[in-house]
This record gives sequence, C-alpha cells and structure tokens, in this order.
Amino acid sequence: MRNGRKMKNATGRRPAAQSSRSPAARARRAAPKRRRSVKPMRPTQSFVVSHFGPDAFADGLRSYAKYRDLGIAAATRGLARAHVIKMIPPCDPAVVSKRHYHDVGFQMIYVLRGWIKGEYEGTGEATMREGSCWLQPPRIKHKVLDYSDDCELLEVIFPADFATVEVE
Repeated sequence: MRNGRKMKNATGRRPAAQSSRSPAARARRAAPKRRRSVKPMRPTQSFVVSHFGPDAFADGLRSYAKYRDLGIAAATRGLARAHVIKMIPPCDPAVVSKRHYHDVGFQMIYVLRGWIKGEYEGTGEATMREGSCWLQPPRIKHKVLDYSDDCELLEVIFPADFATVEVE
C-alpha cells in the first residue's frame, strides 16, 4: 500500500491476491451474464393471404383511384394497412392536385407500374417511376400533380385508420 491506496500492476489492475472480492464473487463477475427469459408475446396478428381476382379493386379514399385491400388491417387488428392503388385515367389536375397530409405514424409507397408525379413539402416536385419507393414522413404536406394511365402503387400505412386533412 502506498498513501493508503492499494498498488496496481502494469495492466492497471490490482493483483489477484490483493483483490478485495472473494473467489466466488470474482467467478460470478467473470461468468457470462444470463439473459432474462423473455415472455412470448400474445399473437396480435393473424395469417392472411390476398389473391388477385376480377373484383379486387373498389372505391376508397380518393375518387380518382381504386383500392385493393390486402387484408393487413384486419390481420393486424388495425396496426397497419396495405393496399394496391390503381389510379383512374386520365389524370385531371383540377381533381388530384389538392394539397393535403395524412395523420399517420408511417407511410411508404412503392410504384408497381407506370409513374406518378407529386409535390412534397421541403422537397419540391418528384416523379416516381416503376420500382421507385418513398417514405412520406408523418403529416408531410403533399399533392399529386400527374400520373400515367397505367399507374399502380403499393401503399403501407400505420395505423390502418387515419385522417386525411386537406390544407388548400
């Protein structure tokens, strides 16, 4: 001991003989920590399959689009919604170009076919083509400007039920 402190070896640690811990305490500390067992969550989702059929598309949120619900809202008890959106041609900017936002926690869109042009708050105009995917942050103001006659989109939203607010 020097000045009331225990001396350390070259590694900066106290030599084992000088350790104040018992051998059992040192063994517990050196042993890998056990993970606490995690209780399994109760299933909040059910298995669902959606097959394409001749009557797959129906009216929905917008008058200029038809929607094919994929059954996700029911299977997740409202946690999420997924649908395919088929835009109705021809695009009429007077109808589609209304600035709005969706009161959601998550919104992702993927272009399955064709293209769609929109204007997004903080970003400006963007044209998304077949294979394009984008994330719309919650409550981002946006509007549709134009779309191709064959435009189809896949949209995934949390939660399943949400409000759309027009701002113009």
